[in-house]
Amino acid sequence: MPRPRRCRLVESEPRVSFFKPSGIRKLDLEEARLDVDEFEAVRLKDLESLEQGECARRMGISQPTFHRLLASARKKIADSIVNGKALRIEGGSFTLAKGRRRRFQGA
Repeated sequence: MPRPRRCRLVESEPRVSFFKPSGIRKLDLEEARLDVDEFEAVRLKDLESLEQGECARRMGISQPTFHRLLASARKKIADSIVNGKALRIEGGSFTLAKGRRRRFQGA
């Protein structure tokens, strides 16, 4: 039996939660789902240019877990761009750093 997933610390929820290619109706698009904790991993590593160890510390997870989270996020983003899919940011298992707790589990 696997260990329960530990909530990851996230600074804030994304301001925008849906992206789609222009010129294609939303009804005609496949969707990829990026968890909020994956979004946070990309934000810390790629936007803020932090080292992986610092990113992991800020999210309250181990460095190997952070690496897996980042790899998963980048794969989903690349799939959306290359294959013309919409990208929805929602869900995951996370805790807001401000102290409000939000926990999502889902497919």
